[in-house]
Amino acid sequence: MNSMLYNIGRAIARYLEKPIAGYEPFTRSDPDVLRGLLKPGDILLIEGNNRISGVIKYLTQSTWSHAALYVGAVPGKAAPDGEFHVLVEADIEDGVVSVPLSKYLDFHTRVCRPVGLSDEDRARVCAYVVERLGCTYDLKNIIDLIRYMVPLPVPQRWRRRMISLGSGDPSRLICSTLIAQAFESIRYPILPAITLMESALAKREILHIRHSSLYAPRDFDISPFFQIVKPTLETGFNYKKLHWSDLPQAAEDGAKPAAEAAGQAALRSTHET
Repeated sequence: MNSMLYNIGRAIARYLEKPIAGYEPFTRSDPDVLRGLLKPGDILLIEGNNRISGVIKYLTQSTWSHAALYVGAVPGKAAPDGEFHVLVEADIEDGVVSVPLSKYLDFHTRVCRPVGLSDEDRARVCAYVVERLGCTYDLKNIIDLIRYMVPLPVPQRWRRRMISLGSGDPSRLICSTLIAQAFESIRYPILPAITLMESALAKREILHIRHSSLYAPRDFDISPFFQIVKPTLETGFNYKKLHWSDLPQAAEDGAKPAAEAAGQAALRSTHET
């Protein structure tokens, strides 16, 4: 019986992970710039192009359907071409795995950086997810997978619950759950529940950690405690240097535009005659 349920769960996972044809990202980051920009503890949000991505984007009303944590080179893990694995992620079919950055270079992505994190806490967050490499999604519990196949639309009040697992079983991790647990281990806030405490003398906010299964990839984007880092801007953006298709383009290496050069040549010819 367990074997049959596992096989059913595996088949559903493969269906949900199958890419949808025709995906094109709005924009891509320069690979070399992105590699040089990322720091351990950064979260890479990914738009995604498979069936489950579309459902998660609808349920969370967000561009982002997946999240991975940048940890730096994972010892003993490299792609066939020698590229180091630098991201740790969790997905339904493979569980917690490490992957190279090149896996997501053709996707629309966003970098979310925790603000004020010490080097020690960065290392602890990264170690948390690396220690969980090999944890798997419990495919026997197929009800968690079937929820992603429920026909849409879904009432807004149910959407977040539909992407949560809620069991607390550490072997059943989705991407945002894994990363939320890593930051929870150092008491770093993402979107904490807030209770206002008032008295005649003082007013203060008490933060409560939400259950990790209730987090979605977009929560790192909208969190007030994570900085949005855009590679194009970080490397020095100058709109004056953009080349527009409807405007004449200046020649490179300091050469004068063709129209200007032609005009000066005509002027010299007039003087000579």
